[in-house]
Amino acid sequence: MNNNRTWNILNWNVRGINSSEKWLAIRQKVEESAAGIVCIQETKRENFDLAYIHNFFPQRFNKFEFLPSIGASGGILTAWNGSMFTGELLFQNKFSLSIQFTCNISANKWILSNIYGPCRHEEKIEFIDWFSNIQMPNDVDWIVMGDFNFIRSPENRNKPGGDVNEMLLFNEAISNLGLIELPLKGRQYSWSNMQESPLLEKLDWFFTSAAWMTSYPNSMALPL
Repeated sequence: MNNNRTWNILNWNVRGINSSEKWLAIRQKVEESAAGIVCIQETKRENFDLAYIHNFFPQRFNKFEFLPSIGASGGILTAWNGSMFTGELLFQNKFSLSIQFTCNISANKWILSNIYGPCRHEEKIEFIDWFSNIQMPNDVDWIVMGDFNFIRSPENRNKPGGDVNEMLLFNEAISNLGLIELPLKGRQYSWSNMQESPLLEKLDWFFTSAAWMTSYPNSMALPL
């Protein structure tokens, strides 16, 4: 994702990571994406170690940070190829993991925030209050991605509805942070309720700082 080297980040809400069938699916997508970093949301798991990580990640993924689930809900995992990147956990709360990565080839430093937004309205207000007030210097290369559980406009769902006030708050937070959206190319929605007549929504978002787009102008978000 820079002029000298291409590298990929895989982002996925896996809806639980505790079955061998899911492990196989994750491993296949990691290989298909040729990812050096993987951001997972909704692990539904309270703890990880390297032996468990290697049930679904190739051996090259030897570094990770995680946010445990609360009971059987939530959970965030960010894992990476330690030969490509050095990572340092900068911040975590119940919605996010933020890691500063250093490229082992170029020595470039940048920050990745892996987000899993809440579903309940009360927690959404808490999330927006935190998200809109992040203090990130303008010159930092910052990329933000994950399942936010927010839509930005009524066009982000295939059926009428959605909380307009939540949309306004989400867009205001994005504007306050000066974030630039990386559009998801080739797919309008990223989530389905899997019903016979499904509700489809775009809940996964990819944003960067302006500094990031100067450093990595060829960045793009593609679906698998």
